[in-house]
Amino acid sequence: MPTLLHLHPDDPLAVATRDLVEGERVAVAEFNFTIAENIPAGHKVALVDLPEGAPVKKFGQYIGTTTTEICRGDWIHSPNLTAGKLAGEHELATAIPPDPTPLTGKTFLGYPRPGGRAGTRNYLAVISSVNCSATVAKRVAAHFTRERLAAYPNVDGVVAFTHGHGCGIEFRGEFHRLLNRVLGGMAKHPNIGGYLLIGLGCETVTPGALIEDAKLVQVGDFRGSAKNDAAVGETNTAKTSPTPSSQPASYAPPVLVMQNLGGTQNTIRAGIALVEQLLPRVNAFSRQPCPASQIILGTNCGGSDGNSGITANAALGHAADMLVAAGGTVILAETTEIYGAEQLLTRRARTPAVGQKLLDRIRWWEWYAGMYGCTPDNNPSPGNKAGGLTTIYEKSLGAIIKGGTTALNAVYEYAEQVTERGLVVMDTPGLDPVSVTGIVAGGANLVAFTTGRGSCFGFKPSPVLKIASNTPMYLRMQADMDINAGDILHGKPVNEVGQEIFQALLDLASGKPSKSEAQDLGTEEFQPWMLGPTL
Repeated sequence: MPTLLHLHPDDPLAVATRDLVEGERVAVAEFNFTIAENIPAGHKVALVDLPEGAPVKKFGQYIGTTTTEICRGDWIHSPNLTAGKLAGEHELATAIPPDPTPLTGKTFLGYPRPGGRAGTRNYLAVISSVNCSATVAKRVAAHFTRERLAAYPNVDGVVAFTHGHGCGIEFRGEFHRLLNRVLGGMAKHPNIGGYLLIGLGCETVTPGALIEDAKLVQVGDFRGSAKNDAAVGETNTAKTSPTPSSQPASYAPPVLVMQNLGGTQNTIRAGIALVEQLLPRVNAFSRQPCPASQIILGTNCGGSDGNSGITANAALGHAADMLVAAGGTVILAETTEIYGAEQLLTRRARTPAVGQKLLDRIRWWEWYAGMYGCTPDNNPSPGNKAGGLTTIYEKSLGAIIKGGTTALNAVYEYAEQVTERGLVVMDTPGLDPVSVTGIVAGGANLVAFTTGRGSCFGFKPSPVLKIASNTPMYLRMQADMDINAGDILHGKPVNEVGQEIFQALLDLASGKPSKSEAQDLGTEEFQPWMLGPTL
C-alpha cells in the first residue's frame, strides 16, 4: 500500500493512506519530502509550497483557497483551507459520453409487479397519514411477528411508515404535495405487495387527498377477484366489481379513520383484521427471474471520509456503470453533496434542459440555505472533517463519483417517481434518512450506501448494501458492512471491487439478506423532508 496517493497531476496535494508522523521521509510521483507534523490517514498533505490565497485542487478540480501560507509537508485542512466562492461557468451537454456497451443476460429473482416493475422484497405496508395515527400504525405492524407470518413465506414483513407531520401545514401547499409524493410513493413501491392507510380524521394530510394526488389503487394477487373484502369497520373504502382472474385484481385502498372507528383500540383491532385479510394477497407473489434492467438503484453516502471518493464511491461508480449498461437505473442524490461538482454533471447532461434543471436546483439550495443564515459549505459534518474532508467542494467531488461515468438523463424532484433509465439525479438533502426516504419513495428497489466513518443504516422496504471505504473500519464493524472497498488502497483494482459490488447487488435483489437486514435495521429511518412553516 502506498503511503501517499497523488490523484491528479494538477493537484498540489496528496492523500495519506495511513497515519503520518512528524519528521518521517515520504515520496510520491516526483515529490520527496519530510512530513512537518502528524497527519491522520485520509487527510491531505502539501506537495509544494502554497502562498496565502492560492487555489487548491483535488481530483484536478477546485476544492478551496488557502487562508495562510502552506509549506511542503504541511497538513492541509480547516485551519488553512476555506471553500470560498465557487466560480466558473457551467457548460450544458458539451461532453455527453457515449452509451455503454450493452451488458446482456444479467438477471435476478424478483417479484414481478404490474407496469413492468419488479420488487426485490415483498412487504405489506401500514401507512400513517398523520403523526396522530403513528402509534396505531406501529402497533398494527408490531402485531405481525415472525411467528405470526410463518404461514406466509413470501412476505418479508409488515412495516409501518410513520412520521412527525401531516397537520399544521397549508392544505395542498408545497409540503403537503411533497408529503403526498412520499407516502404515495411508498404505497406504490415495487417492494410493497399491499398496504393500508390509517388516519385520524381531522388532519390536513387526509387519506382522501393522498389517494387522489398519488392516484392510489391496491393490486391484489393474480388469482383472486377485485372484490374489496379487506374493508373492515367504518371506512371510506369503495368496493369494486370482480375482474377476470387473468388480470391483476385491483381495488380501492383500505382506509381506517380513528375518529370514525371509535378511537385507538378499535382502530388497532380493525387494522390487524385488515392485514390478516391482505396477507394472502401479498403472499401470492413469488420470486421469478427478472432482467437487471428492472433494478432502480439508489445511491447514498453517509459518514464519508478522505478515502470515500478514492475507494468506495469509485468502486460503486463502476458498478453503477455496469447496471446502466444492463439497462437499469441509478439515482444520484444529496444535492448539497453535489454542490461544487455539478459542473462535471451538467457537461454530461443528455440535453441542455437536463443540465439546466440541475443548475436550477443548485441555485434553489443557495437561496434555501441563505434563508436560514447558512451556506451549502456548512454541510461537511464534524465526522467528515475528522475523516479528512475539509470543504463541501472536496466532499462533493468524491461523492458524485458513485454515480459512474454515463450520461445524465434526467433530474427529479424529491420523491418524484423515477421513470427514466440510466443515470438520473434526485434533489434531496444530504441527511441520510431524509435523502434515502426520497430516493426509495421515488422507486428505488435497492440502495447502495457508502461510508468511511461507519454509518449503521438500513431502510425498509429496500435492502441496503453497505460499502466501507477503508479496511480498519470494515474490520471493526464487519457486522454492519457488506463490502470492503478499502482493499483498493492495498492494490486491488477499482473495477474488480466494482464487479464485486454489482454481483452483490444482484444477490441482494434475489433475496440474500444484507448485513443491515440481518440485524432488522430499517424500521425507524423513514423521515420525509420537512419544508415550509409549521402553522
